[in-house]
Amino acid sequence: MTQHTRPTGRICPACDGFATAAITLGGRNRHGHLHTITAHCPTCHGTGTTRPAATPVTPVRERARV
Repeated sequence: MTQHTRPTGRICPACDGFATAAITLGGRNRHGHLHTITAHCPTCHGTGTTRPAATPVTPVRERARV
């Protein structure tokens, strides 16, 4: 029997799905480890995906008053 798959989230256009990066600050500590910080994508907040676009609401036309 086939398995149902969930639709995947939309990939963030700002980071192309690579939402978190480790950036070296240069140098090493006394144990020999690199000094690094973790930077998250500001658009998707580190998830790598975005929400689907909202569906536009079509306004209802009012009847002409006679």
